[in-house]
Amino acid sequence: MKFTLSWLKEHLDTDEPLEKLADKLTMIGLEVENIEDKAKALAPFTIARVLSAEQHPNADRLRVCMVDTGHGAAPVQVVCGAPNARAGLVSVFSAPGTYIPGKNTTLGVGTIRGVESRGMLCSAAELQISDDHDGIMELPADAPVGAGYAQWAGLGDPVLEINLTPNRQDCAGVHGIARDLSAADMGKFKDPAIKPIKGEFPCPVKVSVQDPSLCPGFALRLVRGVKNGPSPVWLQQRLNAIGLRPINALVDITNFMTYDRARPLHVFDAAKVEGNLSVRRAKDDETLLALDGRTYTLDENICVIADDRGVESLAGIMGGEASGCSEQTTDVLIESALWNEINIAHTGRKLGINSDARYRFERGVDPAFMVPGLEMATRLVMELCGGTPSENVVVGKSFGDDRVIDFPLSEVKRLAGIDVPLPEIKRILTHLGFMMAGPGPVVKIAVPSWRSDVHGKADLVEEIVRIVGVDKVPMTPFDRGISARKPILTTLQLRTRRAKRALAARGMVEAVTWSFIAKSHAELFGGGGGELALANPIASELSDMRPSLLPGLVAAAQANSDRGFPDVALFEVGQVFRGDRPEDQLAAAAGVRHGLGSSKGIGRHWSGSATVDALDAKGDAFAVLSAVGAPMQALQVVPGGPIWLHPGRSGTIQIGPQNVLGYFGELHPAALETLGAEGPLVAFEVILDGIPQAKQKQTRAKPVLELSPFQPVSRDFAFIVDRSIRAGDIVRAAQAVDKKLITDVGVFDIYEGKGIESGKKSVAIAVTMQPREKTMTDQEIDAIGAKIVAEVTKKTGGTLRA
Repeated sequence: MKFTLSWLKEHLDTDEPLEKLADKLTMIGLEVENIEDKAKALAPFTIARVLSAEQHPNADRLRVCMVDTGHGAAPVQVVCGAPNARAGLVSVFSAPGTYIPGKNTTLGVGTIRGVESRGMLCSAAELQISDDHDGIMELPADAPVGAGYAQWAGLGDPVLEINLTPNRQDCAGVHGIARDLSAADMGKFKDPAIKPIKGEFPCPVKVSVQDPSLCPGFALRLVRGVKNGPSPVWLQQRLNAIGLRPINALVDITNFMTYDRARPLHVFDAAKVEGNLSVRRAKDDETLLALDGRTYTLDENICVIADDRGVESLAGIMGGEASGCSEQTTDVLIESALWNEINIAHTGRKLGINSDARYRFERGVDPAFMVPGLEMATRLVMELCGGTPSENVVVGKSFGDDRVIDFPLSEVKRLAGIDVPLPEIKRILTHLGFMMAGPGPVVKIAVPSWRSDVHGKADLVEEIVRIVGVDKVPMTPFDRGISARKPILTTLQLRTRRAKRALAARGMVEAVTWSFIAKSHAELFGGGGGELALANPIASELSDMRPSLLPGLVAAAQANSDRGFPDVALFEVGQVFRGDRPEDQLAAAAGVRHGLGSSKGIGRHWSGSATVDALDAKGDAFAVLSAVGAPMQALQVVPGGPIWLHPGRSGTIQIGPQNVLGYFGELHPAALETLGAEGPLVAFEVILDGIPQAKQKQTRAKPVLELSPFQPVSRDFAFIVDRSIRAGDIVRAAQAVDKKLITDVGVFDIYEGKGIESGKKSVAIAVTMQPREKTMTDQEIDAIGAKIVAEVTKKTGGTLRA
């Protein structure tokens, strides 16, 4: 939201300096993002007149202009390519040595196609005062040649830009900002009553509203005999200052009302409107050529204003080209209406239109200002364009619902911790437009129609505190009490943090993906019941809540691959949705690896390859489970998984069949096709909420890290077992021999082929023994080895490979 200081002072009688006003705006919640003083930046630019514009001898699209700069010297020769360069034109001139902000360059004397050019005639875009770059600026013929352009154009007026939060729609107009500053004791608020304009005749155009839920109120008035043309200098300067291009008086009035009173309006050329107006839903495949020059295809969810010919305007967003006002307009219809905020937002998002009207209507406008806004616009039209007004046509409600809050005065102290006297509370709320009645301790407060964001006691406390000053809220330490401190982070927060660290330590990169996915992807991962479908999706490919993190990660991996980075390892820790109930929202950790993004970069590994495979995903899953405190000895790995995983290259991690913690493996080719990705691609997903809490035992504190002073011992064993025997069974059998002494058992080779009997396989394991009391002798090591062989043989039926 942009406005100038002088504009603000038309609504606020104040002598406060600009810096103090800006600081106060930020303190009361209207954060000032930027203060721009164009007069300083545009000081070198002056007003000049083109005396002649002759065709360039060596270029068809260039003209050689002789320019009077107004300093009494000989005319300056300028080569100009603007299509509107002509004799008699008054424009903006920049001499050599001038910095051109729109081009980020400093102008010099140049030779263009053999003709010297000693300056430049500028467009509005080159001065960065608007986006208009179709030609050089055209100033009124009586503009003072030689004067500074910025001073003449009123650009010496500082421009403030504030960042509005979505709930402060009342401050989308300068009038509302001045009201807040007045409450903050920055000046006196100017709020003169708007006097109704008496209609001279009945309005000949009738209005019908087919669906009041889309248009709660609609007001219309005809003004005959207007003379439309350029708006006065003060209005053009005001619009130029905030980056709007003046068009004509009628259109400029509507833009002025939008920024001055947060009341968007629309004007129709009455001669171009056929019959009466109807507010209705659009018909499927109806089209509208809008004022931005684009043609939009509509559907029945879009609200429009139509006449007997067809659609004339996108309700609350943008008018149509066919009924727009031009300099030939003599009769004008002024429309002021109330629109459904949700419908406006959906329509604007669907059509990709971000207009000033949409910005305000989707946040909500003051319903009680619908008719006064029409009266104010009518007065401006009559003052600037003349004409005779008709009577108003009002359909529906022209006011909002009354809201009265029972407010205990003690709430300010209870919620904010500050003591605000009753007279000060009354002064603040009254200046903000609230009405207060009752002596206390509970008073009744009527909420003004323009504050649709205020609904309860806490909202009123917020209003009081932001005006008094958030800096006045005392710093009060929490009462620590006598009990021990409880953990700050919840179990789930700790698990989330640890899971991220564990996966990052394995060389994976964190990604953040959409919580919404396509319907086909949701169905693939178990969300096909319809309960995950969004009522109002922002895009067709983002129609369902995600039942898994993997669709987003797969899409991210494929996007990297498409851009020449095929070897990626991505992870995400976030929420997944298994239903529409709160308890169906679960925390999960998931990851994908693609191409050569394997974790097998260090040490021995039985696969002997850096290409990703299911065991990479298994390692990632177990790293997460170990980091978050899962009972690792109780985990079971069952072959196979859900349908989106390859049946022979996947596994399910569980603690018994009733508590499945996650899955890992290579993605099924059919799943890759549905997701639009290319393999090989492995993935895992672990549900953090499914991991059982560790049991709390009353034991003496144990050291977190216990280091042994003795050298660890590693021995390799190879066993020949049946093909059906799982490597995990061999690992567990070896670990069971001496859980305190044996600290690690890992598989480093699996072999089938020559030298191995058919139906058998060789599984090689590395066993690490860590003595803690003394160095192990050869006899002790051999004894442990014999026990390992005996235990594995007993549990698997295998034999030690010779």
